[in-house]
Order: sequence, then structure tokens, then C-alpha cells
Amino acid sequence: MFVDSVHIEAAAGNGGRGSASFRREKYIPRGGPDGGDGGDGGSVIIRAASGVDSLAALSHRMQWRAEHGQSGGPCNCQGRSAEDLVLLVPPGTIVRDESTRLALKDLATAGDSVIAAQGGAGGKGNIHFKSSTNRAPRETTPGEKGSVRRLLLELKVIADVGLVGKPNAGKSTLLSRLSQARPQIADYAFTTKTPMLGIVAVSRDRSFVLADLPGLIEGAHAGVGLGHEFLRHVERAGIIVHVVEPQPMDGTDPLTNYRAIREELVRYDASLGERPEIVIVSKCELPDAEDVRALLATEIGRNVIAVSAVTGQGLNTLLAAVTTEMDRHVMPEKHIPRRTSPHTTPVLP
Repeated sequence: MFVDSVHIEAAAGNGGRGSASFRREKYIPRGGPDGGDGGDGGSVIIRAASGVDSLAALSHRMQWRAEHGQSGGPCNCQGRSAEDLVLLVPPGTIVRDESTRLALKDLATAGDSVIAAQGGAGGKGNIHFKSSTNRAPRETTPGEKGSVRRLLLELKVIADVGLVGKPNAGKSTLLSRLSQARPQIADYAFTTKTPMLGIVAVSRDRSFVLADLPGLIEGAHAGVGLGHEFLRHVERAGIIVHVVEPQPMDGTDPLTNYRAIREELVRYDASLGERPEIVIVSKCELPDAEDVRALLATEIGRNVIAVSAVTGQGLNTLLAAVTTEMDRHVMPEKHIPRRTSPHTTPVLP
């Protein structure tokens, strides 16, 4: 099951209480205080991991609580600190504060992590309160309370190339032809309800991730239908492949459909209008496909590729255009600093 949005409550563990103990051994009178400190409570850490492709593992449970630290003991024995609770999420997950919806951390790359809830520090034993005037202190401190935070986790699929277009434009068929992905394909609209990813091999040593994004309708930018659920994934695509159907099932005009989808993208996020775009006319085996391709090319003032997932026509031309755009807009890899401990991870403000 693909889940791209979950609400959770991250509750860190409390620190253990310090111990009030006195040294009692034979032949050692007035041994003095020897109460140990309490252990630290466990933190809740959210970490992006490769191989995780959905938030489904977190959707069955609302509260995720780390363990408490143990109390200190006699003979200056410190209580055991609790293990951190690590929640694994897909790369591309955005951690938001549920109340304000502010983005607190973007876990864009595998290995990125954030402390969602900080564990409480352990309390101090009575050995810390010994002085020349207070030789038998009974004072201790309780452990600190662990923090609790309600969070919204949103997954924005990370793909090199994203397929956009009206419902039933042929995006799923194209994905199945170019990759090993097997999306649901049928002759009715909205067969794709969640993003589908596929690895497209261009050559022996080169490939890219292609995402089949659910079809858009007018008003999607304002949340009509599942507009926001669909459009959030377009933001991550480095290159947009706009799929235009030459003979829409609903009888609409292909050029009008192209303009409408472009308008929805720009109104949702103006930066999407500047994103590299490759326009293709699908199902070019149909009679009027070439006329639509020529009109669309004149409309936008650049080349439009005619492709057919059935016959294979134009697929190599499409792959060549994608690799050219990728070479032109190549981005430097993000450096991931080496972390020696979960506690070196940034803490949410």
C-alpha cells in the first residue's frame, strides 16, 4: 500500500531519577553518599533510508514513544540510558509541525535524519550534593521530561523525470514500456491513483528514475479532486514530460488541455513554469496525431515528439531528449556529512 502522508506523535523517553544512597561497608564508618545518576531517556529520530518507498509502515500507529532511562543505583552506579527509537522513511519526506504546517526538515537524501523528540537527561544522585557542611545529603533530582511533538510527514516522490498530463493520456502505458514498472492500465480515467516509479535504462552505465504521476484536472491547484495530493509530487521532478493525448476520450481539444495543465502547474507553484519541459504527443498511431503534434509545436514554438507505446515509435527520440536535458541541468550531489552518533543529528527547533 502506497501512503504519502501520515500524522504521528513522537514522544521521547524521560530521564531516570538520581539515587539517594550511602556507602555501607564493614570497617568504613560514615562512608558518605554514593547515589548514582539516572540514565538518559531515548530520543525519537526520523531517518531517510534507501529501500523505503512509502510511509505505510508508520500509518498503522499514531504514537511512537521511546523508552525511559533507568534510575541510578548505589555505589555510584548510573542508570541505563534508553535506546533511541529510529523511524525509517523514504528519501523525499518532509517533516512538518502539525499545528503550524511549517517544514521543519526536508529529508531529501538517504542518510538525512532529524531528532523529532529529544530524550530527557538523567537526574543527579545525592553524591553531587556532598559538601563540607552537608556530609549526608539526601537531595536528588528527577530526570528531565522527554519532549513530545505532533508531526505531519509528507512524502514528495523524488524522480529525475515526471510524467504529467490529463487522465488517460497514456502515461502509465509509456512507463510500462520504458521500464520494468507495471502500473495499472485501463481504458478509463484515473487508473493511476498514486505515483508509480520506474528505472529507465538508457545505456549500460546510465539510467534515470521516471515517475508516472496521477492525472490532473482543472482546479487541481486549488485542491479540486485530489489536486494537492498529485501536485506535491511534481515539485520533486527535475524534468517534466508533458503527455498530450491527440484524441481525448472526453472530446476536449488537445491544445486546450495542454494550456490547462500548464496553468495548473504554474498556479500551484510558479517555479514549475521554469522547469525543463519535454512535450510529447502520445498514441501517435492514431490518424490525427501528426496534425495535433504540428499544431502544438507551432503553439509552443519548439519541437514536440510523437511517441507510441504500442509500436515503439519515438521512444528513442524521447530518451535522447531526456538525457540531453539531464546533461544540461545537471545538479551537484549533496554532501552528506559523516555522523558518528545519532546525537549529532540536528534537533528540530
